[in-house]
Amino acid sequence: MSAALEPEADPVPHLSQTAADLESRVGALTPIDLATLESGAALLTRVDQKYIIRLSTFERLVDSLDDDWRTLEIDGRRLFGYTSTYFDTADLHTYRAHLQRRRRRFKVRVRQYTDSDGCMLEVKHKGLRGTTVKSRTPHPAWSQADLGARGHDFVAESIRGHAELPQTPLQPVVTTSNRRSTLVSLASRARLTVDTDLSCGWGSTTATLRADHVLLESKSEGSGGSPVDRLLRSLGERPVNVSKYCVGVASLGLDLPSNPWRRIMRSYFDLPDN
Repeated sequence: MSAALEPEADPVPHLSQTAADLESRVGALTPIDLATLESGAALLTRVDQKYIIRLSTFERLVDSLDDDWRTLEIDGRRLFGYTSTYFDTADLHTYRAHLQRRRRRFKVRVRQYTDSDGCMLEVKHKGLRGTTVKSRTPHPAWSQADLGARGHDFVAESIRGHAELPQTPLQPVVTTSNRRSTLVSLASRARLTVDTDLSCGWGSTTATLRADHVLLESKSEGSGGSPVDRLLRSLGERPVNVSKYCVGVASLGLDLPSNPWRRIMRSYFDLPDN
């Protein structure tokens, strides 16, 4: 991989039919603003479960939610564009750590909120009892493909006591783009993010989530899961092992194993011809 690579401009495509249908469906829920969501269910330390389901199943899920559930709304929007640049070493240290299921693994990304031009550097690692711990700090939007000295220092501090920062520099490896709606229950302190128009890879070499499918991430404080996890089980859905970053690396056609994600990619993604 080359540190000179730059993410393509405007990587979030026009609104697909799946995204339009998703936006319409969450439009029926009561809105919640960002400040209320963050004060009631920020969940920077949480238990995550991921699912890939058809949009029709998601609609059934929404119909089954308690009245306590709300959807994030900002400036009249309920569907938001994200682009993320993931960083790794030249020999893909963090990808290999995820491939080998190392307990002391972590991920680094710069995420831009395309509707607001906000940009954050985020570091995620596994905590006790399978929790996900996320640290984040503002990052210059013009520098998405470069962590800089300050960014490397933030990464090192975020994983201190958990893992060692590799000796070789972190550089941009994969970009992802998607549109997202966020649902929240303040009563159960649970969140559900719903991603569509998802692509993972680099440039034109990307894996793209198939039409009429959405990627759900259920986030809760306890190991027992959230009400959404129980509802999804009742609908016959089960969690899947999927990582946007790892799917992106696996789509590049490099001489690397991708066994943990191969079935998921074949089942739910349109893949590039490598």
